[in-house]
Amino acid sequence: MSEQIPLARPELGEREEALVLEAIRSGRLSIGPLTERFERDFAAWIGVEEAVAVSSGTAALHLGVRAVGWGSGDAVLTSPLSFVASANCLLYEGAEPRFCDIDPVTLNIDPEAAAAAIDGAAGLLPVHIFGYPADTLALEALAGGRGIPILEDACQAIGAIHADGRYVGSRGNPTAFAFYANKQLTTAEGGMLVTAAGAAAQAARSERNQGRSPSMEVMEHVRLGFNYRINELEAALGVAQLERIDDTLVRRAAVAAAYQQRLAEVEGLTLPCPDRGGERRSWFVYVVQLPEDADREAVIAGLAAAGIAAKPYLPCIHLQPYYRERFGFRGGEFPVAESVAARSLALPFFTAMTGSEVDRVCEALRAQLGVAP
Repeated sequence: MSEQIPLARPELGEREEALVLEAIRSGRLSIGPLTERFERDFAAWIGVEEAVAVSSGTAALHLGVRAVGWGSGDAVLTSPLSFVASANCLLYEGAEPRFCDIDPVTLNIDPEAAAAAIDGAAGLLPVHIFGYPADTLALEALAGGRGIPILEDACQAIGAIHADGRYVGSRGNPTAFAFYANKQLTTAEGGMLVTAAGAAAQAARSERNQGRSPSMEVMEHVRLGFNYRINELEAALGVAQLERIDDTLVRRAAVAAAYQQRLAEVEGLTLPCPDRGGERRSWFVYVVQLPEDADREAVIAGLAAAGIAAKPYLPCIHLQPYYRERFGFRGGEFPVAESVAARSLALPFFTAMTGSEVDRVCEALRAQLGVAP
């Protein structure tokens, strides 16, 4: 039987091993020099003054919510097509998500839908879904006219570029990144909050460490905080991964291009949208939308029988059981997002994926859809 092709596979090498060993030998396993180096290198690469390393993308989002001041009674406009953390982070502080529908091409929050739903909202939380940059410029114009803040969820989008040529996360809005094992850059677990310099960064560093005084000289807790620290072993992985992030993004784009070429003529199959204008996707996953008459579960089972992992990606947040029960959401409220979610399928995708592996996945998918080679 052919070797299994996983949905994702992190790429770790000698540099990661060397830096992790350096951390172990240092005896400093938390809040040490590698964490500071990772933050400094990340901020320099994105082009911002401050970056605060934390334990996960979810932690970064939560601290971002606190940084912009959303709380009890605040409604925040966001996308229903996302990983659940982009809405959960609002609930942690007593705010609530107000969903609006998505653009059928980019799959990001639709600025026109946002404009129709923004009255009374306390802010915007756009998600750069599947690594494609949301139309942040349009959303900034919308928010700026009302004097409300934006928190960007770039947990899937490190290295994505806006139409104006700037990296996602570099426009001055607090922005959360994530480094889970399937991400473009991984620290196993971990995240980063890009925020304004000065007081905001100082507060985030304090909050990630149980609210302790930033000086760390005394056991003094100056604010409510959390255990959101990244450790030195994770930071070591981050430093190593960041050293070659540009090459990683190029290689992932090449894997995506191979998929695009091999699946371009499959009738009824919707592929990820190409870059438009100056916008550039950072390839996180490769997600297709199956033909409307396809049985997704049967396709997944057929691929699994061929040794190929695949996964529905992503279900709509508002239709998750908890959100249905708490807020009374129902099907049909956001038809574009719901249609995309019902047809979406994540195929194997990782930096070191070979052309022969892409061929094998595409041949198996064609077979499951009844399409001749």
